[in-house]
Amino acid sequence: MLRRLIKFIAWLVAAAVFFSAAAVVLLRFGPPPASAFMAARYIEGLLDEKKRKEIEYRWVDMADISPHMALAAVAAEDQRFPRHWGFDLREIREALDDMDRGRPRGASTISQQTVKNLFLWNGRSYFRKGMEACLTVLVEACWPKRRILEVYLNVAEFGDGVYGVDAAARKFFRKPPSRLTKEESALLAAVLPNPKRYRAAAPSAYVRGRAARVAKQMRNLGDAYLRPLTK
Repeated sequence: MLRRLIKFIAWLVAAAVFFSAAAVVLLRFGPPPASAFMAARYIEGLLDEKKRKEIEYRWVDMADISPHMALAAVAAEDQRFPRHWGFDLREIREALDDMDRGRPRGASTISQQTVKNLFLWNGRSYFRKGMEACLTVLVEACWPKRRILEVYLNVAEFGDGVYGVDAAARKFFRKPPSRLTKEESALLAAVLPNPKRYRAAAPSAYVRGRAARVAKQMRNLGDAYLRPLTK
């Protein structure tokens, strides 16, 4: 019985690895029809009518996204994105130091957030983090940085039920994402940590302050910082 159980688990792990690898390879070339977070939100609405929310999601290619938006996301979430291989070890060390001081914070890169949003679920278990790490390595090996950033900007949640920069730009600013200004891009990036609480269309004083800090980091990085990924 134990031998059968071990064999079953081994086959289950092998199947999960195979299908995950296949999904990563396929999504290297085509837009995802949805993400795991979108699916979870849809199912949540089916189970609880009070939480039902229309999901707004429209894919848009990187060429049709304002370079300001790409720079704002990197400035806000992962400033060493072009140089790391999926994990920012310096940021992880600093996060561990902050945890020791009683100030816990995240250290996930854009690559990790893309994997989580696209394939996984929200949570803090070691099992989920382990899957996230494995898939991040796989994505970094199979996708160029431009593709990772393109998918991230398309599946990130910018508002309650609003997924992707195209849906966000049209809903909050009544324009396509190619026409987003630096200020609008900074506002969208400012809500990424908690899009259900923070609002880009009617920003609070906190969100405006965070957007100002994002804009400052954008200036520090410079408009040419992501040009190889966005041109």
